[in-house]
Amino acid sequence: MADNYATHNHPNVKAWLTRNPRITMHFTPTSASWMNMVEIFFGVITRQAIRRGTFTSVPDLIHAIRTFIDAYNQRCQPFSWTKTADQILTKANRQRTSDTRH
Repeated sequence: MADNYATHNHPNVKAWLTRNPRITMHFTPTSASWMNMVEIFFGVITRQAIRRGTFTSVPDLIHAIRTFIDAYNQRCQPFSWTKTADQILTKANRQRTSDTRH
């Protein structure tokens, strides 16, 4: 799954997709707000738990992430939507996803 960013049009990516026909690209709408929230949460984890950490093993990294998530869940607040459902749906209905097939 990919957003509509133009990376999938790069010649190297197109060549790889041609060599791997079992892979089908699925594009999300540009305004896929729920996916943006997932990306934001991963950004929070990266900035607050991973970026400047030193991890000597994968289990150390997993422990740091789980410790962060446990603490985050104790103090978390829901993400605040800044638009109404009607505003989001109106914009989503105006925009089309890429119909590119590889």
